[in-house]
Amino acid sequence: EAIEARTQAINGYLTKELQDLNVDTIRTDIPTSSTVTDVIVWHIEQSGTDTFSATYEVDQQIKEGEQTSNVTATYTVKVHVDADGDMVIVQNPTLAPAIEKSDYEPKTPEADASVDADTVNDATSFLETFFKLYPTATEKELAYYVSGNVLEPIGRDYFYSELVNPIFIKDGDNVKVKVAVKFLDNQTKATQVSQYELVLHKDSNWKIVG
Repeated sequence: EAIEARTQAINGYLTKELQDLNVDTIRTDIPTSSTVTDVIVWHIEQSGTDTFSATYEVDQQIKEGEQTSNVTATYTVKVHVDADGDMVIVQNPTLAPAIEKSDYEPKTPEADASVDADTVNDATSFLETFFKLYPTATEKELAYYVSGNVLEPIGRDYFYSELVNPIFIKDGDNVKVKVAVKFLDNQTKATQVSQYELVLHKDSNWKIVG
């Protein structure tokens, strides 16, 4: 029954041709069972006027008798998209090379000595005030701190914790800042670290302008 239910569910995503092609791929006489533990979509690109190619990774836990093993495989699948947005898979998941971790490390910017200590302290105080408000701020409240739609309201039950390694760089009349911000998620109780690259400007008050 489970296999039949799985087949029916999968058929909701496949063309009739692929349904027929896959009719015997899952059988009741094989000694293993599998559970998908994670799916990572690595890349999506358009491969035709109405077709898209997606590369993704599937992590599975395979159980055979009392033995359990973890298996990771990467696949490419093609999806047709109608003008109204309806989709159907038109090419079976096909084995693809595994995506390897890149050795790339972004260059860490260095603080600009031309930004004086008073400006750094002043801007830091502004950012602390802003990020205490930001998670629950309305659009009207944000307008006091943010120019235009540089940062949109997020409406999350987060509690501000701290700024992490803010780096300030002079940019004409503005100050650029790269900073990580720690929040406590009041629902999950997990710490969430968001990264921002902002442009600050001060007239009578500081404002985020970019």
